[in-house]
Amino acid sequence: MPSLRQLEYLVTVVDEGSFTRAAELLHVTQPALSHQVRVLERTVGGPLLERLPRMVRPTPMGRAMLPHARAALAAAERGRCAARQASGLECGELQLATVYSVSLGVLPPVLRCWRREHPDVHIRLFEHRHADELREAMAAGEADIAVGPTPSDWDGPVRTIGEEEFVVVVAPDDPCAGAGTVELSALADRSWVHYAPGHGLATVLDQHCAAAGFQPRAAVRTEQTATAPILAAAGLGPALAPANVIPQHFDGCVLRPEPPIRRSLVAYTRGTPDPLTSAFIETLAANACVTPEHLHGLLR
Repeated sequence: MPSLRQLEYLVTVVDEGSFTRAAELLHVTQPALSHQVRVLERTVGGPLLERLPRMVRPTPMGRAMLPHARAALAAAERGRCAARQASGLECGELQLATVYSVSLGVLPPVLRCWRREHPDVHIRLFEHRHADELREAMAAGEADIAVGPTPSDWDGPVRTIGEEEFVVVVAPDDPCAGAGTVELSALADRSWVHYAPGHGLATVLDQHCAAAGFQPRAAVRTEQTATAPILAAAGLGPALAPANVIPQHFDGCVLRPEPPIRRSLVAYTRGTPDPLTSAFIETLAANACVTPEHLHGLLR
């Protein structure tokens, strides 16, 4: 397989019509240049250059190869420029992996700010149902950066973004409405708005209900994080949801669980972040909506 350097040598010799001038332009010795051209000719199986007394010209095989050599060099240069521009935050694509609830409640203000500051750097978003799936996908190389709950046994860099609060949502006419706080054990006899099996928040609800001494019965299960508070507000049963997914003007009643339910949210990468990824992490840390302002009074 010809190397890019060999193709560059061929093109330069043809363009200059001379091994001597090409060697000067490429900053190599003429013997080294001649050797690499001979290696290239052996690779392709025939002579590419005709060496005349006063000039060098391409053979028919050389003329056939030249357009492809020029195209390969041009493509390599475009790739180099794209990489440099991306590292300089000028353009490119950032691949971001997360879980459903974070993409709904935490990321929108981050992505809005990023779009405003870096309009030519596009975001490709991968969403997962569970934190374990997110970790596995990130370890497999799916994205440049993952944002979600703290991963277990992660060897790469981890940056804490904030502590996510959970709330209990009930209907406005629920007996618990207006209390401000509620113990999960007080809801042990209720049927809950639960999450679909395999959803990360289903695990969160089951674990905290188990700690309160019961297993939650499901009145309904939903795949969508945003749907659970709406169904709870409609009276189908209490729901446990991240506070950051609750909109400002919401029909349901929002209660703080006692004891509080929290989890850390982090950004993590496989290795040292490149400049583009580092810039996104800083934007994330500055703009992530971990706890919404309209619920600060309830959750403080």
